[in-house]
Amino acid sequence: MSLPELTAEERAIYEWQMWLPGFGEAAQRKLKGASVLVSRVGGLGGNVAYQLAAAGVGRLVLAHAGNLRPGDLNRQLLQTHDRIGQPRMESIVRRLRDLNPRLEVSAVAENISDTNAAALVAQADVVVDAAPMFEERLALNRAVVAARKPMVECAVYAFEAHVTTFIPGRTGCLQCLVPEIPPDWRRHFPVLGAVSGVAGCLGAVEVVKLLTGLGEPLAGTRLVMDLGTMEFRRLKTARRADCPVCGVGKAS
Repeated sequence: MSLPELTAEERAIYEWQMWLPGFGEAAQRKLKGASVLVSRVGGLGGNVAYQLAAAGVGRLVLAHAGNLRPGDLNRQLLQTHDRIGQPRMESIVRRLRDLNPRLEVSAVAENISDTNAAALVAQADVVVDAAPMFEERLALNRAVVAARKPMVECAVYAFEAHVTTFIPGRTGCLQCLVPEIPPDWRRHFPVLGAVSGVAGCLGAVEVVKLLTGLGEPLAGTRLVMDLGTMEFRRLKTARRADCPVCGVGKAS
């Protein structure tokens, strides 16, 4: 499939990143022709979406339900105080298009579930998981493995941030990493907004690498960051032979 051409305006807007070694116009055209699904566009996914819009990704498919709450405002930078009580997605789309009016946005005011995951994943070249609930994360994981689409996994808790990339057939999947949902996990947990920003920006870099073929994605590696102590670790992830989603006989 042929890639879209860049306009003179786009060449001017993206020239600084096109100066990156090996990037150039070819990589920028790949971003313009790409579609990325972001599951939950809050403090974490909102940063991913904002950076991808700034980078010139052509289309974002965004899934996030519900209305804005006061407690969202410490980290959800696509929201504003006057939108409290209003649907989150309206502000998300407006702020992204304010930054990049060329961006195509498919806004779905729903959270990921087994009901909608496959249809949403089918619209994307790369998927980003930034949901707070493991039920959503694992439903999305099943869909990306079935569709053989790469997924960038971002998570935060307190001062900790985690980022990794799953590529079906090459790495394990989220079910390998999280065989069972933690019994005491709750939707509300401590987090500093800036920690979400760090993980979200790194997640966006992973997406750009996957779409352009430049750099080395975190495939088979989980980057674990304790921003309280500024300790960074790279942990290997493995594909489990008995994984019910990607194990032996499930994906190759």
